[in-house]
Amino acid sequence: MITPDWKRVTLRTKQEEGRAMVFDPIRRGWFVLTPEEHVRQYLVRYLLDVLQYPSALIAVEKLVKVGNLNRRYDVVVFGRDHKPWLLAECKSPDVPVSEATLHQLLAYHSAMPARYWLLTNGAQTFCADAGSVADIQWLSALPAYGG
Repeated sequence: MITPDWKRVTLRTKQEEGRAMVFDPIRRGWFVLTPEEHVRQYLVRYLLDVLQYPSALIAVEKLVKVGNLNRRYDVVVFGRDHKPWLLAECKSPDVPVSEATLHQLLAYHSAMPARYWLLTNGAQTFCADAGSVADIQWLSALPAYGG
């Protein structure tokens, strides 16, 4: 398991019509601060501010076709070749990162293969280097951007 230092991240928040809102720097807008959105935004800010991932190569909550279904992935970081480099699945803090979480990410991976898989609920964070499907390696830290 990886333990990112979330204290190094600051989110822009506000109250609007009695609801907590958070600014997403990738989608460039304000979104309701649900528990899952809270985790997603901490991850995005961590990738941007701490690991210095390029914002132009990050996508948040976009549609992906998985079989015959339209689904929404949480976060994808693209390589400089514009192919998926890291797929991230975020869960609310009260939802454990489990085999079901991995299966959800693998469904996205089948539609858009990526070298790295990241699973987090804020308290539990796992990342794998899946560059060699025959030898998947679970990492002890999030990868530096090398797309």
